[in-house]
Amino acid sequence: MAKTKSILPINPHLYPQFLLLFSPKTHHRNPQSSFAPSTCILLSLTLLLASILCFAAINLFLNTPSLSTINLFHTATYSPLFLASLSSVYEDPSADDNDSPVSLSVTSMVPLPPRSVAGAASEFWQQPDGEGFRPCLGFTLKYRRRSVEIAHEKKRFLVVVVSGGLFQIRNQIVDAVVIARILEAALVLPVLKGDESEFAEIFDVEHFRKTLKADIRVVSSLPSTHLVSWQSLENQIPYNVPPFWIRARFFKKLNEEGSLVLTGLDSKLSKNLSPDLQKLKCKVAFHALKFAKPVRELGNRIARRMWIEGPYVAIHLSLEKDLWVRTGCPTGLDPEYDIIINQERESRPEFLATSSNTNCPLNALEAARLLKESGASANARVYIAGGEPFGGDRAILPLKTEFINVVTKDMLARDVELNPYRNRSTILTAIDYIVSLSSDVFLPSYNGHMAQALQGHRAYVGHRKYVTMSMNFKGQPQSRGKRRDRDVIVFPVPECMCKQ
Repeated sequence: MAKTKSILPINPHLYPQFLLLFSPKTHHRNPQSSFAPSTCILLSLTLLLASILCFAAINLFLNTPSLSTINLFHTATYSPLFLASLSSVYEDPSADDNDSPVSLSVTSMVPLPPRSVAGAASEFWQQPDGEGFRPCLGFTLKYRRRSVEIAHEKKRFLVVVVSGGLFQIRNQIVDAVVIARILEAALVLPVLKGDESEFAEIFDVEHFRKTLKADIRVVSSLPSTHLVSWQSLENQIPYNVPPFWIRARFFKKLNEEGSLVLTGLDSKLSKNLSPDLQKLKCKVAFHALKFAKPVRELGNRIARRMWIEGPYVAIHLSLEKDLWVRTGCPTGLDPEYDIIINQERESRPEFLATSSNTNCPLNALEAARLLKESGASANARVYIAGGEPFGGDRAILPLKTEFINVVTKDMLARDVELNPYRNRSTILTAIDYIVSLSSDVFLPSYNGHMAQALQGHRAYVGHRKYVTMSMNFKGQPQSRGKRRDRDVIVFPVPECMCKQ
């Protein structure tokens, strides 16, 4: 856990001696020149008061913002997640400590604590009751016994090639770890296909390896004795496959050849797994996958610049051109913009079978109305996350019209902070994710990958308020239950969170 800054230490036994340095001295040759007792008392009290004021000023300077502004959770005793969140106010949560053991009581990304607000707008900022649910990743004895051998595997190696945006990459890596566990194989660091970044540029490799060392072995590359033909890569997994299918299909081949390459893992593995494998998914998503240090540092700096001014709401506006083309929904802009979308949609056969105007994203005006209906005041501070909107600034103008304090990462970043990542969409998305995770309220305009990732992550770090388009979910624990289509990293109750 991060350590808070300490006030200058003062030994209480030295304080009387400190006062003696300034106390009146008796002159034996001229007793009449000594101070009167009342003068001594007044001088001592003055020095004491000055010392208290000095130390209070130092404390205020070192520890701004004040703890009195932090909205504590409703529990009487605070969880390790909350205490880590509290300490992140004073010390950068991205600080590395490679020598310390990985603790599952704290997530890989620690959000800043929520803020309290008085007055008419207080209800909007109020955090939901987590009903006592906290992370619980206790694996069974059978799982832990098998881990002794699997975590030291040196003959079988699994290589996975992942693709897509940040959250598609994340989901595929989570499934890759589970598949490596099912096949009792060591996992080679995933290869990113079609992305401008490498795994190590997005995620912390050492933290990933160290967090999972009790579950699987993670290696940087294949040994020279296990070469594979990269020309033969193909998608070999249908949708919604259970663990026994994975083992029956690949274990014999892996055992004979020593290595296996899999691609196209996106949403292929069944969501309905054993409790141990569900917990492993949460362990990967919320603990092992930690953003690389430069990404964390920049994301945390921007989040602090939002947080220091008071509570804020993050809105993920999904207004990119490809989403409008894929859904066929009206953009909310002038007719000429809709004509452009329809023409491109008609030129791409893969979208012709897709029903238009279904599951449409909110445009900026609709998002502003939802935010106001949820109780946000016109001066609420709003952070906009998301890629370049179709229509540019015109697309987000309705939101800026309704709310006067609207900012983006480009407005908060200083000088050249974002310049190294201008063409790195995955890392820019990661920065938006860090700032959104620390927001007091999160509102997505579309139920896409980022919305689902934040729904599960905000629940896992203490059920931070989350407003959906239907307005029937405010961040309270949502159980996966027996829904076979619900992913545990979106709905971590009850496999990964329980009442303690």
